[in-house]
Amino acid sequence: MAGDLALLVLAALPLMGSPGPATLSLAGMGAAHGMRLSAHYAAGVNIGTIAVVLAIAAGITAIVLELPGMKPALMVLAGAYMIYLAWHIATAPPVAAQEQGAGAPSFLSGLVLAIANPKAYAAIGAVYAGNTTDADEGAIWKVIALSVLAIAVNTTWLWFGAAIAAILYDPRKARIANLIFAFLLLASVALPLLR
Repeated sequence: MAGDLALLVLAALPLMGSPGPATLSLAGMGAAHGMRLSAHYAAGVNIGTIAVVLAIAAGITAIVLELPGMKPALMVLAGAYMIYLAWHIATAPPVAAQEQGAGAPSFLSGLVLAIANPKAYAAIGAVYAGNTTDADEGAIWKVIALSVLAIAVNTTWLWFGAAIAAILYDPRKARIANLIFAFLLLASVALPLLR
């Protein structure tokens, strides 16, 4: 079973770690607000991603998406939320101009992003379904492995954003970085729709 889990993690890492709405928003929030002020947001993203893993493992996602009209409705809601979040990143003040906690992202906004993130369902669903392990015990270990991997990936992206925040005390550079992160977030949602 350890070999199966290692293969699961190797398959999941590039899918879950590649730029997408959650990872780019974490980098954007880290760059705009720093690691400490974005910790609540990151916790929300992590809990939401674990909820996605659990929903996929339990088969809930498949059932919900089979309901008439549910898939397009969820896509519209998710898209609207991604636009809102991109706006939040794009309009965040430079690091030097922020007051302690002013405009810091919330736990709830991270949770909603993770649950509304279409890439999470696609990436996690693909690796979960594509990995065969023993029935019940294997499913539990797959959920644990994917959850730990999600937390590691999300923390790395948040750290990356926070690491570049040090150079963003210049308001002009900060505005450009925020706009780039906001654009990349929107592109990560739009590109799959154009296929």
